[in-house]
Amino acid sequence: MKISLLAEKIASLRKLKTDLQGRDFLLTWEQSLDEIKATALTADVLKDLHRQGRSLKIFESGLAISIFRDKSTRTRFSFASAANLLGLAVSDLDEEKSQISHGETVRETANMISFLTETIGIRDDMFLGEGNRYMREVATAVTEGYQQGLLHQRPNIVNLQCDIDHPTQTMADLLHLVNHFGGFDKLQGRKIAMTWAYSPSYGKPLSVPQGIIGLLTRFGMRVTLAHPEGYELLPEVVGIARRNASQSQGSFEVVHSMEEAFRDADIVYPKSWAPFAVMQRRTELLKKNDRPGLVELEKECLANNAKYTSWECDAKKMALTKEGRALYMHCLPADISGVSCKQGEVSREVFDKYRLDTYREAGYKPFVIAAMILLSKYRHPARVVESLCKRRSYRILPPATK
Repeated sequence: MKISLLAEKIASLRKLKTDLQGRDFLLTWEQSLDEIKATALTADVLKDLHRQGRSLKIFESGLAISIFRDKSTRTRFSFASAANLLGLAVSDLDEEKSQISHGETVRETANMISFLTETIGIRDDMFLGEGNRYMREVATAVTEGYQQGLLHQRPNIVNLQCDIDHPTQTMADLLHLVNHFGGFDKLQGRKIAMTWAYSPSYGKPLSVPQGIIGLLTRFGMRVTLAHPEGYELLPEVVGIARRNASQSQGSFEVVHSMEEAFRDADIVYPKSWAPFAVMQRRTELLKKNDRPGLVELEKECLANNAKYTSWECDAKKMALTKEGRALYMHCLPADISGVSCKQGEVSREVFDKYRLDTYREAGYKPFVIAAMILLSKYRHPARVVESLCKRRSYRILPPATK
């Protein structure tokens, strides 16, 4: 890594106006465009320094608490890696082993886990209308604890996926695109097809497609959302995407053909999700613990999904993209036809071709999360990363001394 390139990134970071200190990262569209760029640039610099073997500890002690109310591989380990990278110990809140199972309130739990805690990462994407609300309830509780002098510091909250957005994923996606195409300015006018794809499962969250259309429309991209009739996203997020596109001189459209979305696309992002209306019904059934109702809903939804098995990202559709060479993206795990399922979101041929690209895409996430934590603690991120460069402390012995 040339120092001049690293210095260039830090110089770009220094020019951005940010006000993330003391704030949570819950939805990308709650942050200014400069703050989004600063988060991505900070993540990129941290990644460069880590590759050089540098120590990036900004904490001498403290906890990072993770709360996962849904299964996770990439995000769970990315959060743990990010916290450890910065010098924090990681502790996972297992709700079944806590007093929450005995009726402990959110306000009480939030304060009890926060005495020596610097950051809290939360994944809560199962209940439409509940996940982001829960995160804000935790945020309010720790704010009160700090203001009343119960907590020595206010932990920031990082959204590790909710019912509305998946900011750590979409920010990693953004950074992947920035580096792939050569800069934020190189995204202007590029077409991305965010499309529904067939899956032999149901109930997949809406947060990834919503996060993509809510974020990438801010960079002047031509964003096409494609899905079969009835597989709509949250109307308010679609409205945000339309406004963003108008303000950034990009475009946003909704189509009901995967082929139409792929045509002349620079990037494709085929990903299954459950219809908005289904997620509403599912949430009510989950709240009531109506198991028979959930079984019937699953049967109904799988039967409906089966009408659209042709919505697969295959070589024929990829040939429709710009010069037949669009970048394939996925948040993983993908439903790969003939590998993880009989028929799914993407053909084995296409996935194998882009497998390393998807791993590279995922590899930005630990650094994005670390950047979100860093910016919540420091008003001037450029000064912090500069100090890390000057400190010359290594996580492993530098090559010359091995």
